[in-house]
Amino acid sequence: MKNGLYIMFFLIFLNSCSSSSPGGNNGSGTPLPTTPTTPVPALTDAEAMDQVQKDAIKYFWDYAETNSKLARERYLTDDPSFEANIVTTGGSGFGLMSIVVGVERGFVNRTEAVSRLTTALTFLENAERFHGAWPHWINGKTGKVIPFGTKDNGGDLVETSFLCQGLLTVREYFKNGTAAEQALATKADNLWKGVEWDWYTKGENALYWHWSPTYGWEMNFKLEGYNECLITYIMGAASPTHPIPAAAYHQAWARNGAIVNGSSQYGIPVVFNHNGATGNVGPMFWAHYSYLGLDPTNLTDQYADYWALTQNHAKIMNKYCVANPRQWKDYSEKCWGLTASYSRNSDGSTGYSAHQPNNDLGVISPTAALSSFPYTPAESMKFLHYLYDEKKSSLVGIAGPYDAFSPHYNWVTPRYLAIDQGTIAPMVENYRTGLLWKLFMNAPEVKQGLMKLGFHSGKYNF
Repeated sequence: MKNGLYIMFFLIFLNSCSSSSPGGNNGSGTPLPTTPTTPVPALTDAEAMDQVQKDAIKYFWDYAETNSKLARERYLTDDPSFEANIVTTGGSGFGLMSIVVGVERGFVNRTEAVSRLTTALTFLENAERFHGAWPHWINGKTGKVIPFGTKDNGGDLVETSFLCQGLLTVREYFKNGTAAEQALATKADNLWKGVEWDWYTKGENALYWHWSPTYGWEMNFKLEGYNECLITYIMGAASPTHPIPAAAYHQAWARNGAIVNGSSQYGIPVVFNHNGATGNVGPMFWAHYSYLGLDPTNLTDQYADYWALTQNHAKIMNKYCVANPRQWKDYSEKCWGLTASYSRNSDGSTGYSAHQPNNDLGVISPTAALSSFPYTPAESMKFLHYLYDEKKSSLVGIAGPYDAFSPHYNWVTPRYLAIDQGTIAPMVENYRTGLLWKLFMNAPEVKQGLMKLGFHSGKYNF
């Protein structure tokens, strides 16, 4: 399979398997209501942003896995007990950052949050690790690995890097607080320092996604750009205990410079060669996962201006949906955004797909536009008001916008995925105040790691 797309296509397989799982109509989406509802007053921009942040944070607060208090992989509103104890490592990292946003905005009680986060980090201390890396899925009751696939039963370095991005953010936010907060910060610090990033190089100038105690390196998935994995190299370079060499970033991730691509879409440069979509852009989450903490503003290295890279990605995605070359119903300036999410299968059941311009199935994923707020504030605001002023009764549920919908097929899936809900509150907050960006970027190890790789920041003065 093409590098950078493994996780998405593997999820397509897994979710198609779970579509027929016990629980009645798990495999089916819910038709969009056709009966007009009573109009409600339009929210102000600030009210709308408050509301979507509150709603998305609920996924990690009200619907967390009950024992570990970490993020469930998924939540099906029509079958809440489905996979109730599968904890997702990367989604939990996004959840840590979402809870920080909740505390800062007063949506979550600070003392309760510290208690909850202490429980979660204590669970992570005792959970199975593989040369310091956590697996993709963890049993929330036992802390044991739940295989993501036959050979994927060990460490998942990419998911671990998403979690560590959250751990560093927690450390920075609470490190100067009460005794309980400082103890929490120390837990977070010790957890991230325990990851053996250098082990996952196999002794090469590269990082590898997986290692299994039974299958070793058989999956053999080298991390090469461009996709969602930039943060993995940055965390590896930043590690004070198990650092990777800068050569790994340049030779493997940047492909000795071949990561750069001079193509444009709608007159906008794509900047990088998006894996599996050469000359175009990949799914929108590639501009989100690494950038919950990593601030692309005025960030450059020898390969790119990262603000241009991420903003251009979002602008191209918006313009593609407005142009709507496949003529899907209701794609417009206010209804746009393609990324990996639940999807509508051809028979109307619910599956999973990495939606992007070269894989456009008529399915809109709300996280795509909402998590792009820093890059496309006007375009994202139009989508936010479309959701909450026009379509709230059908497209917004107990923990924010449902994962995916298709006006063309009059379809919505009343489900949530941690990795999709988890980027909404943090990225909206980064647009509003830059909170998570400031916390993460001012961590001393992050600055040192970025400088080691040849990055420059006009905003953070290195």
